[in-house]
Amino acid sequence: MTGPEIDPKGLIREAYRIEGITGAECRSIFMDWALSLPESVPATEALTALIARHAVSAPNHPMSTVLREGLAEGRPANRRGGWRGRRGAGKTAR
Repeated sequence: MTGPEIDPKGLIREAYRIEGITGAECRSIFMDWALSLPESVPATEALTALIARHAVSAPNHPMSTVLREGLAEGRPANRRGGWRGRRGAGKTAR
């Protein structure tokens, strides 16, 4: 997988071109990228291709770190969002 479908808006490509970009900015861009990824494209395959395309030549770039973290973080989230997350894990109101 190497085509434009892995970075449909060019967000990852552009992140590597931004001088002085921070890790927090890269995480924000990564979230936008993840939300814009077509459902037909497996995220792990797209991340693997993006790492091969960009991170190999720029291993210390903050986006390289974020991409590698995104590939490694295939586990379910520990915290629930919304009111259930604020009330405590596993607790429900009656």
